[in-house]
Amino acid sequence: MDKPEWLTIAEGEIGTKETSGPVDNKRIVEYAACTTLAAQDDETPWCSSFVNWCMEMAGIVGTKAAAARSWLKWGRRIEEPIEGCVVVLKRGAPPSGHVAFYIRDYTSDLITCLGGNQGDQVKYSHYKKADVLGYRMPNV
Repeated sequence: MDKPEWLTIAEGEIGTKETSGPVDNKRIVEYAACTTLAAQDDETPWCSSFVNWCMEMAGIVGTKAAAARSWLKWGRRIEEPIEGCVVVLKRGAPPSGHVAFYIRDYTSDLITCLGGNQGDQVKYSHYKKADVLGYRMPNV
C-alpha cells in the first residue's frame, strides 16, 4: 500500500514546535483553526488539531474537534494497524487522550507514532500498545 497523503503531509511538519514565552507558533495556531475550539495559542493541547489539519490538507474531513478521543467515532475502525492510520491512545482519565498517526510496531509492547504535541512538537514517539483505544481509517 502506498503511504497515505495525510502521512506525507504530517512528515513535512516534523520539527514544528511550541514557542516558549508570550509568542505563539503561528503554524500550531493554524492547526487549531481546523477545530471548532480554534485555540489562539500554542499552549492548548493540539494533538487532535494536528491530525485534523493533516487530514484537511489531504482533502479529508476530520472530526473538527480538539478532543483526541473524538477520533474514536470517526471513519471506520480497523483491527490491525497499518502505516498512517489514526491511533487513539489513553492518557490520564477520560475524556483525556492522545491521537497520532501509527507508523510501525517498535517492540512487542510499543508502537511508533508521528503526531503533534508530542513533547510540545511534531515528532515520532513511542507509546504502549496497552494504551491503544483504537485504530481508525477514513471512509474513502
